[in-house]
Amino acid sequence: MTRLFWLGFGLAAGAAFARRTTRVAQRLTGQGVGADLGDGLREVGAGIGAFGAEIRAGMATREQELTDMVEQRTGTRLPTVASALADDTQASGQAGSRRARARRAGA
Repeated sequence: MTRLFWLGFGLAAGAAFARRTTRVAQRLTGQGVGADLGDGLREVGAGIGAFGAEIRAGMATREQELTDMVEQRTGTRLPTVASALADDTQASGQAGSRRARARRAGA
């Protein structure tokens, strides 16, 4: 009974060792190193994107706080960057539609 236990234990340990060494050997090939490097760069890119999104959200929040503080102290509502960008986008869209109408009219 003990021999059967040790035989099973040896087979399991040998299989685990073989799988582990195969995995390590694959990671040390050029293809494995390239895959690891690609994964790392994707993670860095995702982290930078998330950092930028958090910075933009913080800037918008702080801008709103400052705008509210100026309005409270002076009674004058200042345009925010977000509203100015929306106005610019809307104005450029209207200008584009005017040009399109002029082209259709033959002007």
